Amino acid sequence: MTGILYVVATPIGNLADASARAIEVLRAADLIACEDTRTSRTLLARQGIATRTFALHAHNERSAGARLIAELQAGKAIALITDAGTPALSDPGALLVEAAHREGIRVVPIPGPSAALAAFSASGFASGRLLFAGFLPAARAARRKALETIDERGSVIFYEAPHRVAETVADLAERFGAEREVVIARELTKMFEEIVRLKLGQALAWLEAGPHRQQGEFVLVLGPAQQARDGDLAEGRRVLALLLDALPASEAARLAARISGAPRRELYRVALEHKSGRHSR
Repeated sequence: MTGILYVVATPIGNLADASARAIEVLRAADLIACEDTRTSRTLLARQGIATRTFALHAHNERSAGARLIAELQAGKAIALITDAGTPALSDPGALLVEAAHREGIRVVPIPGPSAALAAFSASGFASGRLLFAGFLPAARAARRKALETIDERGSVIFYEAPHRVAETVADLAERFGAEREVVIARELTKMFEEIVRLKLGQALAWLEAGPHRQQGEFVLVLGPAQQARDGDLAEGRRVLALLLDALPASEAARLAARISGAPRRELYRVALEHKSGRHSR
């Protein structure tokens, strides 16, 4: 008989958010695979859990995963946790879970805290489409390229580091337009939790209004696309027409969106049609 791999969600800040079921599984498991055993020790000590721990992180997931699979094949029950939140969601764990499935080992999720879903639940965005984008690339050129591939119609959830959050917000405003709404959630469930909903054009100023606002862990929730106001789109088209005489379509659309607040993608489509029409004459 093979063992069971439990994928256990743990608190993202407030230790009181640990569920009774999660605590029961952690206490009964033969082994707990932790992203960082030192970080997990705080939660385990609070609950009086003395289960043996094993490090499974981004740098050793393949080699450590093989050892854990062997333990599971020997009939052991293993609980997989991350430093905070749900494993395998922008955190280690997916490779181990994949290997368990391939080996026919039972995988049991123990749902609970998730920074992404906590932020979305507090956003107020009514959207039938939800995309979790995780962390964007650190380099600005790569980040902008990644943003170009994102479907802008539904809500999009991003994680971001404090030293990059201002740059990312600026790139979001450039990509999606100043009028698009965003929720900035920092330090969720912790003492200095802040959640604010505002337009992308106002987001950078909010972050820069106090030194503490660029500290901690961030979740950004981009709201769903709204139909552009007729005035915004008309103004965007007017500005675009002027810029197209001197700039490539992509650059002209980017600047016209920033000036007018009209959606960049819509203006880029218009720009391509304009260029195509000009060349066909």
